[in-house]
Amino acid sequence: MNVASYLVKILEEEGLENIFGLPGEQILPFYRALKNSKINHILVRHEQAAMHAADAYYKSSHKLSACVATAAPGALNFTMALAGAYKDSVPVLVLTGDNSTDIRNKDVFQSVPTSEIFKNITDKTFNPLNGTEAVYALRVAIYKIKHDPKGPVHINLSNDVLLSEEFQDFDVCYLCENDLSNVSKAQELINAAEKPLFVLGSGAISQKDALELIVTTNNIPVTTTFNSKGIISEDNPLNLGLVGSRGTPRANYALKNSDCIIALGAKACERTFTDFEEIKDKLIHVNINNKDLKGNYPIQGTVEDFLFEVDFKKVDWLNEILKIDNTIFIDGLDDTTLPLRPQVAINEILNQYEDNIIIGDAGSHITWVTLLKKSFNFGELLFPAGLGPMGYGIPGAIGAAIANPDKKIIVINGDGDFQMNIQELATIKQYNLNISIFIINNSQYGIIRQHEVNKYNMEPYQIDLKNPDFVKIADAYGLKAKKVETLNDLKNINDYDVVEVIVRAEDIPLPK
Repeated sequence: MNVASYLVKILEEEGLENIFGLPGEQILPFYRALKNSKINHILVRHEQAAMHAADAYYKSSHKLSACVATAAPGALNFTMALAGAYKDSVPVLVLTGDNSTDIRNKDVFQSVPTSEIFKNITDKTFNPLNGTEAVYALRVAIYKIKHDPKGPVHINLSNDVLLSEEFQDFDVCYLCENDLSNVSKAQELINAAEKPLFVLGSGAISQKDALELIVTTNNIPVTTTFNSKGIISEDNPLNLGLVGSRGTPRANYALKNSDCIIALGAKACERTFTDFEEIKDKLIHVNINNKDLKGNYPIQGTVEDFLFEVDFKKVDWLNEILKIDNTIFIDGLDDTTLPLRPQVAINEILNQYEDNIIIGDAGSHITWVTLLKKSFNFGELLFPAGLGPMGYGIPGAIGAAIANPDKKIIVINGDGDFQMNIQELATIKQYNLNISIFIINNSQYGIIRQHEVNKYNMEPYQIDLKNPDFVKIADAYGLKAKKVETLNDLKNINDYDVVEVIVRAEDIPLPK
């Protein structure tokens, strides 16, 4: 058995069911082993799509997720999507091929320092020089992904290493970093608090049931980040909704007036906490990644470890919060004049697919989606919140569809987004995936126009798009498509794979 076969054997044993990728010369030894395995390979048309798909696969299922590409050109096509997963702390296994170890760092065909390039956009990158190091790298990578999930883990695999039959395996002893020294101080703050508030990030999902019991028993209100919407159902009055620059009035009131903010598994970025100086003295921040810790009560560890160490008391300040008008004013939802306003079209789509997984993309449409979408379960709304790249929607839907074959996946993207990874329509067709794509078409990069006009006081420049016939393109890929312009037409689209929705240019409400 060679190293490639043994790595695939480990992946099978660890429960990997699907892998997204595109083969190439230097990674073919791995593909030969993969061909004879139980792991299902999903062939994409561009490596960026493989990485986005693996990202959404994990976000929508929390199953072990992986993607694979060949040497330099293939590996580098991962880069933007890999950075997006890194910014969202998505623990995906990333495998790349490379030239043989004796030439891979030299100036030869398809040779670049992949691990050096990836080191700033991965939690960990490995560059094994022999079979034993490759096996060790995979063992550590899987352990980190399952028990210390801080972001993507990358392994660069030279073809001679993959073909080698000389290797050893052993039990990995990997110690996760932990620093619970501030727990006792945090407990004192919790004990003294009359107005505690939970801020839940996606890192808290493993403790969803325990947290629901804690907040319900103790009447402690909850807010969420972009990536954790629905971790506590948004129809629960204790869930105040999204907090921060796009937050609800109640969530932001609670943050401002709380005397003890308990942020669990959240990255605590500037979009969540818009003024750290204002809250640092009352912020208990729990995260496994010490690079993300902020506030005066930083605790490096898992949410489970923290919850095991602390106690909570029942409080009574929810009624104070509920007095705040939580209406997010969205102008024109009842306006059916033509062209349709984008918020009207998006609201109709969300109403029709209330219980489906929604995949967003970058641009003005995602603002309307996040403002209008209520999440009753975790993972109902997926998009790359930390980086915001265009082109996530279609490949993200592929990953979510593979992870959730019993669900219909809904993509809401813009006409610019749609063309960023349009080639993956072929992947959707090949695997007969249960996906419907809605193109919110305003024939421009709308959010860029808005910034040009409002922020830089300039005439709109280089934002208008002369689009192709999206219906004909979808038809060429073998997908059923329709163009709609009225609200009535939008109500009758259940049987279509691609729906182009003509809308007017509309400014989104910008964060204050």
